[in-house]
Amino acid sequence: MRYADIIHRCFRCGYCKFTSDYYDFNCPSYRKFRFETYAPGGRMWLIQAWLNDEIKNSERFQEILFSCATCANCVEHCVFTFSDDLVNIFIAAREEMVNKGIIPPAVRDYLKNINTSGNPYKEPASERGKWADGTSIPAYDGHEYLFYIGCVGSYDERAKKIARAVGNVLIKAGVSLGILGNRETCDGNEVRSLGEMGLFQFLAEQNIALFKELRVKKIITLDPHAFNAFTQDYPGLGGEFEIYHYTQVLAPLIQSKTLSLKDYAAKITFHDPCYLGRHNGEYEAPRKILESIPGVNLIEMDQTRENAFCCGGGGGNFFTDILGGGDDSPNKIRVRQALDSGARIIAVACPQCAKMLEDAVKAEEVGQKIEVLDVAEIVTRALA
Repeated sequence: MRYADIIHRCFRCGYCKFTSDYYDFNCPSYRKFRFETYAPGGRMWLIQAWLNDEIKNSERFQEILFSCATCANCVEHCVFTFSDDLVNIFIAAREEMVNKGIIPPAVRDYLKNINTSGNPYKEPASERGKWADGTSIPAYDGHEYLFYIGCVGSYDERAKKIARAVGNVLIKAGVSLGILGNRETCDGNEVRSLGEMGLFQFLAEQNIALFKELRVKKIITLDPHAFNAFTQDYPGLGGEFEIYHYTQVLAPLIQSKTLSLKDYAAKITFHDPCYLGRHNGEYEAPRKILESIPGVNLIEMDQTRENAFCCGGGGGNFFTDILGGGDDSPNKIRVRQALDSGARIIAVACPQCAKMLEDAVKAEEVGQKIEVLDVAEIVTRALA
């Protein structure tokens, strides 16, 4: 297994579980299950024991390994030199399991659906671009930017609304963009995080070939997960493009008053997506947009930026639900944190976060107190 030579260097000091000020536990799976085996240090020891044949593969071991939301809190707060590789170590262990064909049924089904349908929803490719019906968002034809949507934005009903809001706002701001429609395929970020490296490479090479065929130079992503795959993994496979999350394009346009915004009085807190924040270091662009809207009172939660608490959807959990529900599920904890801030709106910049947090708002029955909106949906409300 890759990284096998460094796993023994972890001696479970526990820093990886916390926020930087040690105020609270910040590992989603540890906070849910409260067993050391579900913490990054515990996983490291279990993986080493498995590789040394001291423990056998089992349903519980699979649950522990695949419940990791790959949020990278451990990467942020581990004090050792191998910290940057922590999430990669867990993914490499998953890869070993995938190669041996011993994985949880939910993971198997997700990967099978991607392999057979090109998306986890088992929908035909002909449905992929229908989210844009009724909008003025054009098909890509030499535009300055390709607007890449991803599987969730293309097929999930809540995420489709976010895709339309983002596309419409960018068009209104004068951005030259187009979409692939039914020619778009899965970016593969979750495929990689679940350990199916062969399928990930196939998807990535397919996308890179299409982007090059269309002479794409710049890409705007709806989803931080696609943003992560395109920036972190595609260059090593020959996919060198200028990649932007949509907030990075929209922020300077809002700040320069390219869009005319009216007063929108609202108390808003921003939830940092793990794959935009900790994985890629972008914390400011969404906040700059919100702070530029007249009347908005931006309130920070106690756990924010590099200490933000994950919604629980990363690492494939959005689809596999291995982390599961209950009072200590990450999305419910995050909604309670947002309520404690006094905000009335949770702003997000990721369709997976939007769905996870909206489900928690419904489960907690606090829809009268707080709502979940994408940054672009908030801008839409404030358009003059």
